[in-house]
Amino acid sequence: VQLQASGGGLVQAGGSLRLSCAASGRTFSTYTIGWFRQDPGKEREFVAAISWGGSVTYYADSVRRRFTISRDDAKNTGYLQMNSLKPEDTAVYYCAAGDYGRDVRAYTYWGQGTQVTVSS
Repeated sequence: VQLQASGGGLVQAGGSLRLSCAASGRTFSTYTIGWFRQDPGKEREFVAAISWGGSVTYYADSVRRRFTISRDDAKNTGYLQMNSLKPEDTAVYYCAAGDYGRDVRAYTYWGQGTQVTVSS
């Protein structure tokens, strides 16, 4: 599976962005899709995940009720809708495919990352 994240950009605090994760490969629907983010000099941190089939979602406490993860398996695409953005959400965002969980080690396939910058 090859993944490509897009949709990042510069937004003011309180604004919204929707990230997309386009996948190639017929097995996309069988994987959990996860979103992670990373600041320079920091570890990559879990943001959200959605199980294969889309029935189970999981969020980091810092983004719960502001971010929504979804997937459209017919389009081989995952999404992360980010609302009420805060400056502390600024990071490079990565999508990944793999087993369910918060741990980066559970994910086998990674996209290249997309920069999200939230100005105050």
